[in-house]
Amino acid sequence: MSKYILILCLFITACTDEPTASRILVNDGYTNIKFTGYNFLACGQGDFYATGFIATKNNHQIEGTVCSGLLYKNATIRFE
Repeated sequence: MSKYILILCLFITACTDEPTASRILVNDGYTNIKFTGYNFLACGQGDFYATGFIATKNNHQIEGTVCSGLLYKNATIRFE
């Protein structure tokens, strides 16, 4: 049983894409970016990666998720 829990945990952490999320957030003017891991149910059906974040933009703290796919899909920022 514990073997399956470990595999599930590894799969969930593999569903984040911090390099892409960082690039998208920096290009959009976010600073002080901290990634919070995988966000369940935050993205659409065509998204594979759901990288949660907390960042600052225009002196406001923002929480959200950068959603992206495996191939040929642009990344989007979704807010909580």
